[in-house]
Amino acid sequence: MKKALAVLAIALSPTLVLAAGTHSGGHGHDETKPAAGHGHSDNHAHGHEDGMAVGKPAEANPTRTIKVVMKEDYEGDNLYIFDQKELTFVAGETVRLHIVNEGEEVHEFVMDTMEANAEHKELMAKFPEMEHDDPNAVRLEPGQEGEILWTFVNAGTFEFACLLPGHYEAGMHGPLIVN
Repeated sequence: MKKALAVLAIALSPTLVLAAGTHSGGHGHDETKPAAGHGHSDNHAHGHEDGMAVGKPAEANPTRTIKVVMKEDYEGDNLYIFDQKELTFVAGETVRLHIVNEGEEVHEFVMDTMEANAEHKELMAKFPEMEHDDPNAVRLEPGQEGEILWTFVNAGTFEFACLLPGHYEAGMHGPLIVN
């Protein structure tokens, strides 16, 4: 009986890891491609019919490109940093966010409401190996580059952050303002 249970546990373990490690809508998409065009049923719409509160994947060509570098800073006040302290956009603006990981660790760039990022961060703490495929985010290995093509639809104050365990707490977040 013990042998049968062990075989059953081994057979089911990949399914259990997958079920615990992913959720619909996330940020493990191919970082070499634009984030636009990834249709998901879980778009965290937060009451906005046209996408997420922070906006939606671009349907038009971007009017400008903003480079955001992610890295460690062993000398500064914060261990993990974005080179941009704040991102500012105009409602209706479509941009290309060119994200670069110049660090020695995996980092991610996620933009959403502060509340949604807080919820997502808690989930990441419980399931740190979880992989996602959200159009509003990108996860990059050291040396990788990615981009998000995005239209900021709604005015407001949002947040960009790295939600990997410990990274947010070590300084990897900032305000994203849409005027």
